[in-house]
Amino acid sequence: MKIQVKKAALILTMLTATIGFSQETVSVDTRDSFKFGVKAGVNFANVYDEEGQDFVAEGKTGFAAGGFLSIPFGKVLGFQPEVMYSQKGFKATGNLLGFGYDYNRTSTFLDIPLLLQVKPAPMLTLVAGPQFSYLLETKNEFNNSSSSTQEDAINSQNYKKNIFGFVVGADLNFNKLVLSGRAGWDINQSDSDGNSTDPRYKNQVIQFTLGYTF
Repeated sequence: MKIQVKKAALILTMLTATIGFSQETVSVDTRDSFKFGVKAGVNFANVYDEEGQDFVAEGKTGFAAGGFLSIPFGKVLGFQPEVMYSQKGFKATGNLLGFGYDYNRTSTFLDIPLLLQVKPAPMLTLVAGPQFSYLLETKNEFNNSSSSTQEDAINSQNYKKNIFGFVVGADLNFNKLVLSGRAGWDINQSDSDGNSTDPRYKNQVIQFTLGYTF
């Protein structure tokens, strides 16, 4: 995966290191309680299954925020639908007609993960399930070797609006605070023919958020 693995691994390590401390902060077992929550954080995004002449993708960071419900089926199982505003995309370098270029794409999605919960302990919730994403906006920045810059916002053209994917992750529960980690992959590719200026790709994201439940 061509994604910022080192940054994501560092954050994941920091979250995991809090497990011992969390044993003292979780005073009540609320696994069988209905909850509503809000959360915000950061995406470490990139693409895979990329196709385009001399196309090399690099990861980029973006913003993520939204809300979620926790619907229990007893203490161990549950259902967690979420609605997230999520920035994805990539940076790229390439060659067009013998000239090098830098390319930066930011795609903003409305993500709707529908997640199965497995709750082995009060402080830990494992989640996995499908995700439906709707493309809200795509913004491109193009810099070529002659130092000229183009910036445009593309809302239609040859881009697929509705994309299906899959998400896995975990939540660490500290009373009303929730630290969440997610990894997501698009199953559908962008509706593109994969040329040098408009590469074909699928999004992939590692996401970390801090949430609050009511």
